[in-house]
Amino acid sequence: KNTNDLGASDLFDDAPLMKVLAADVASNGTSHKYLVEDGAPVVGFRAPNTGRENQVSSDRLVTIDLKILDASFSVDIAIADAYHKGPEAYLARETKRHLKAAFFEAEQQFINGTNNLSDGFVGLRDASTLNQLSDAMVYNATGSTADTASSVYLIRTNDDGTDMQAILGQDGEIQVKDTVTTVIESPDGSNPGLLTVYHTPIIGWLGLQIGSAVSVARIVNLTAQSGKGLTDAVISEALSLFPASRKPNLIVMGRRSLKQLQQSRTATNVTGAPAPFPIESFNVPIIVTDAIGATEAIVA
Repeated sequence: KNTNDLGASDLFDDAPLMKVLAADVASNGTSHKYLVEDGAPVVGFRAPNTGRENQVSSDRLVTIDLKILDASFSVDIAIADAYHKGPEAYLARETKRHLKAAFFEAEQQFINGTNNLSDGFVGLRDASTLNQLSDAMVYNATGSTADTASSVYLIRTNDDGTDMQAILGQDGEIQVKDTVTTVIESPDGSNPGLLTVYHTPIIGWLGLQIGSAVSVARIVNLTAQSGKGLTDAVISEALSLFPASRKPNLIVMGRRSLKQLQQSRTATNVTGAPAPFPIESFNVPIIVTDAIGATEAIVA
């Protein structure tokens, strides 16, 4: 079985970025190789009977190791059998709950990387191209209150493999294996002993591809200080980091940044009425996720 067999359209409710992020299958089971363009080809005009430098584009091979996403669970057989709709319904309900939690965990890893779980893969927050003020695709909102910062990410994602994608192993499946009846040690340390359970393995392999140096921009050091929150002007600064031909198609932020953006628009609304919560900025759709909080360290 895989997630499609469950027929649940709400599995990604807690993971809105993962719901719209382009995805690809790992090139080699549990690892993935892709090319990043490091240098453009050299072209140009020349005068008659004169030469011209001839240089092709250059690419760098990147290899990422996928990490195991484990949402397996065990439930007391007595509890499941006593469920008024039967054990199958109980297990189906629990499976959906674990998958929803797993997809939110994956979304947190995509964004926060090893700041979320150290056993997971590198994400946007700890990517080497996005974790310092000196990085070309980072814009500083100049907030300074320690451990109260937030980030906003401007992302270019597509299916052609050149930009940001989720990478899935196991032929692109998060597998829900058949439930088995087994005996485990009691998880209650104060009441040790054996417990008969229904056990359902749920396993997937995941990683993150940032396909080029201009696939993602990050606005850092957004705080609650006056003048240090998110505005359309700040988003405009981050948009200007992208080449004209490769603009982002997602802006991903947390709830506080959304509130700050809405309030900044209210202050400039000529009608005097509160502005609605934004769904776009400069025609780029906004995705709001609880995977981005407001307790980040100040990026230096």
